[in-house]
Amino acid sequence: MSVGCFPSNYFDFDSHRPPLQKNVRIVTPRYQQILGISFFDGDVGEAIEVMLERGGFLVAPSGTCFARLREDETYRQAMLSADLAIADSGLMVLMSRLLQRKKIRRISGLKYLQQLLAKLKGEGITEILWVLPSERARQKLLDWSRGDAFAVRIDNCYVAPQYGLKIEDRHLLALIELGFITGDQKPIPDWADRFFLGWLFRMISQPRIFIPRLMRGFELPWLIWKYGEKMPVARGQ
Repeated sequence: MSVGCFPSNYFDFDSHRPPLQKNVRIVTPRYQQILGISFFDGDVGEAIEVMLERGGFLVAPSGTCFARLREDETYRQAMLSADLAIADSGLMVLMSRLLQRKKIRRISGLKYLQQLLAKLKGEGITEILWVLPSERARQKLLDWSRGDAFAVRIDNCYVAPQYGLKIEDRHLLALIELGFITGDQKPIPDWADRFFLGWLFRMISQPRIFIPRLMRGFELPWLIWKYGEKMPVARGQ
């Protein structure tokens, strides 16, 4: 799902700091640990305030990605070292309630991004670096921005290369002042996102891509039942 990272001291591309601290709520973070990851247990507005105050790297793992905790050490470390993790996966939220009697508030990654953009726009911040997976995704973002008050300039769009097993991008690190990674995916209606049906829209729009990914989601109930709050043991250990 969407991953956002930004430093606590914001600067636009002209090295002028925008007024980010207007109407900032004081939030005492609450967390719940699931599969070794400490998830933020608050609403989307509170999550945004925490990130604006502290900065850092935010992750929103989908239900199909938790199996990678046992297989991909780089992914595993990324989840553990994130400054904030939000419970984007409706399946994870549901299985935690059914199998572990653990209630955690779901924060949709889509809703987080929408509300964050609205807040930044309200504070007059429009210079954002967008990190995208393909030229097609960049074009879709530019097309979207033409019909929205949040303008996107092509100079602020960075198309990431196809990384190998070792992921390193010094050029991207040099560019990042405020960044978002957005997927080249079918738009999800708000009602579908609210009822945990985003996966269905993605599967219908791109079945060859998303059906194999969704198959990985069948491992999630077993992982939660077996490991609960603990990080799953890596395969081969």
